[in-house]
Order: sequence, then C-alpha cells, then structure tokens
Amino acid sequence: MKKFMSEFKEFIAKGDVMSMAVGIIIGGAFTAIVSSLVNDVITPLLGIIIGGINFTGIVLAVGDAQLMVGNFIQAVITFLLTALVLFSIIKTFNAFKKKEEAPAPAPEEPPAPPADIQLLTEIRDLLKEKK
Repeated sequence: MKKFMSEFKEFIAKGDVMSMAVGIIIGGAFTAIVSSLVNDVITPLLGIIIGGINFTGIVLAVGDAQLMVGNFIQAVITFLLTALVLFSIIKTFNAFKKKEEAPAPAPEEPPAPPADIQLLTEIRDLLKEKK
C-alpha cells in the first residue's frame, strides 16, 4: 500500500496532471463562451434566416408514449452549430499560432571573397603547411 501511495503521489505531482487539470478548467469556461455564442447569437440568426422554424414541437405518439423527435432534431442542430463554431475558432487560432511560429529566414551566406583574396589565402595555407 505504501508503494501505491508513493506512485500516486508521484503521478499527481507530475506536470502533465496539472496541465490536464488546468485544461479541463479552461475547457469548462470556454464551453460557456461557445454555448452562449451558439445559443444567443448564431441560433437566433439562423432562426431569422429559416423563418423561425422550431423543431421542439415535433412529437410522435406511439401508444401511450410520446417520442420527442423534435428535441432530438434540435439537439443535433445545436451540436452541429457548436462543432462549426469550435472548428472556426480552432482554425483561426491555429492560423495565428502558425504565423507566430514561422521560422526566421535563414541568414544569407556571405559573398565569396574576390579571386585575389582566395589566391592569397591558399598561398598562406601552403606556407603554414611547410613549417
């Protein structure tokens, strides 16, 4: 049991777990932003465009049971809108990130020295070898 506890303590103390916890917390806050964007901005605009159609009223009666098909359709539409908004946000974020991470241009090689300098360098090197 002691070994288990020490392994657990090591696991919790690792940076990966802390990063994951921060990611989950930020993700929860980000969910509220995306949900508000979809529910308060995009869905009403879509409602104006398609004439205010609301699917939640579609109900199928099967015997004594009522199948709320409209709620399911509305949930699918909300999911697709949320996925579209998230895709757009992530695509934009990645584009900005790519611009920041663009590699710096490679430094240009200095121009080759003139022929007379090259010849003098060769003569110097030959004289060094003779010593």
